Amino acid sequence: MALAETVRPKLARVRAGSVLLGPAFVAAIAYVDPGNVASNISAGAQFGYLLVWVIFAANLMAGLVQYLSAKLGIVTGLSLPEAIRERMPRAGRLAYWGQAELVAIATDLAEVVGGAIALNLLFHLPLLVGGVITGVVSMGLLLVQDKRGQRPFERVITGLLAVIAIGFVASVVVEPPSGTGVLGGLVPRFDGTESVLIAAAMLGATVMPHAVYLHSGLSRDRHGRATDGRLTTLLRATRLDVTLAMLLAGAVNLSMVLLAATVLRGRSDVDSIAGAHSAIGELLGGGMALLFAVGLLASGLASTSVGAYAGAMIMQGLLRKRIPLLLRRLITLTPAIVVLAIGVDPSRALVISQVVLSFGIPFALVPLVRITGDRRLMGESANHRVTTVLAWAIAGVISVLNVVLVYLTFAG
Repeated sequence: MALAETVRPKLARVRAGSVLLGPAFVAAIAYVDPGNVASNISAGAQFGYLLVWVIFAANLMAGLVQYLSAKLGIVTGLSLPEAIRERMPRAGRLAYWGQAELVAIATDLAEVVGGAIALNLLFHLPLLVGGVITGVVSMGLLLVQDKRGQRPFERVITGLLAVIAIGFVASVVVEPPSGTGVLGGLVPRFDGTESVLIAAAMLGATVMPHAVYLHSGLSRDRHGRATDGRLTTLLRATRLDVTLAMLLAGAVNLSMVLLAATVLRGRSDVDSIAGAHSAIGELLGGGMALLFAVGLLASGLASTSVGAYAGAMIMQGLLRKRIPLLLRRLITLTPAIVVLAIGVDPSRALVISQVVLSFGIPFALVPLVRITGDRRLMGESANHRVTTVLAWAIAGVISVLNVVLVYLTFAG
């Protein structure tokens, strides 16, 4: 009896805490989108375990950035786009929104192309048809959020994140990596210019701008502006939410690198997602190839839905304008459909989309660090001096690496 009386309050606290989790898992979709699949598979296939350390570094950086974004929404009741709008002259808002919209289009391009590739691998559908289906299904997911609210949307996206995890982690269980190889890969180093390029694609483009904008709004919409009595509890729950979500996303990304390093290392026919899928089927069997394709499909569907949701939040925050959901979806979906219709190589389209995304990184990170360090707005929750130094270092490293990514992409 005494044991039951002790356990029940603890279980109640766990259940109460779990209700606060969710926004970070939606934002974490940005870290397991088809662009990540392409760069991680390339890293492992070309360089084995050499760039394992990049996954760990990227996760640590992303975790801090996403926490700062969520904290902003909880403490101030503002999304990052709204906070930027309040500090920006009227003349600059439209231009700022323009770059954010371009980033949203590039994001959708990578994710729709990834979904189209997955449907082609699973059902041999033409890429254009697959792209249209991906767009239609993602529209359905957005309607869940629009009609049913944020919580059901979070559950659907978290479920897709679980499918993604199973799809990519299963192969590591079937074909375990070399323990010594993984440990050796934790030492930061490079092997020529190409390894720098891939590391820049993995690390420099890790923090997706739309996820930074979105997380602040997700946390605000879920919890509202926190009062003093709830603030400590909400920030503690947010740290746990971000930690768990980034651990899951990091495990998925690490699995992609380890899969490629263990199974695909040195093969010349895995320079595309389709080639990697074919090689996995040949070496590990059709079951593993199926899980890979299903994971890729879930990645494309979830990430394009989240990206479109972020685009709507950015427009509303910066311009205070809301447009119909269908029109919003068509704005970012159309360029991806055009790319597929004219026959652009899908792998090349993924690379170009990551380059375009890189231009939007500083526009999201620099305001985030400045605003969350502003004691007049954030009060006692303003960034600690150490946090500010780390955040500025992360913003600088990621921005520089994106410049390197752009240079090496076009210099090659």
